[in-house]
Amino acid sequence: MQQQLEEIRLIEANAELIYSQAEVEQSLDRMAAEITARLAGSNPLILCAMIGGLVTCGKLLTRLHFPLQVDYIHVSRYQNRTHGGDIVWLGRKPENLAGRNILIVDDILDQGYTMQAIVAFCYQAKAAQVLTSVLLDKAAARKIDISPDFAGFSVADRYLFGCGMDYKSYLRNAPGIYAVMP
Repeated sequence: MQQQLEEIRLIEANAELIYSQAEVEQSLDRMAAEITARLAGSNPLILCAMIGGLVTCGKLLTRLHFPLQVDYIHVSRYQNRTHGGDIVWLGRKPENLAGRNILIVDDILDQGYTMQAIVAFCYQAKAAQVLTSVLLDKAAARKIDISPDFAGFSVADRYLFGCGMDYKSYLRNAPGIYAVMP
């Protein structure tokens, strides 16, 4: 455990700040305005993709001033690793999605496999519309044809942490967006 904590401290100390906390907050304001313009009046269900989407979703929710409901979905490809594997569904799956306008909120869209699986699940559950929102869009890493409907920033294909994104399940609480140095 001590060795792992030393690694985390080293990664954090040597990381490159990509976006400051203030820049993240400004981007969330813009995203909230775009989401409001598109979804206000539609009684949407905001579906937080756990665990990474927790910070982005929480910050967006306080900026959305219209009636909505919130639920979560817990799907993982990383499971405390720095590379993705098979998609694993954790916990219960949301119910009563039929006929609903769904907004999935996650931290990052990189390869796209997890988001594609969540979108497919929502449509299989008969959702009327499924939109996606991410703080970071890493299009250069995309392996499948999916793009977010709302995105805070477009980023290069680097390993990032902060604002919900982790490094081996740590550093999600970093207030800005940081890149792990090679």
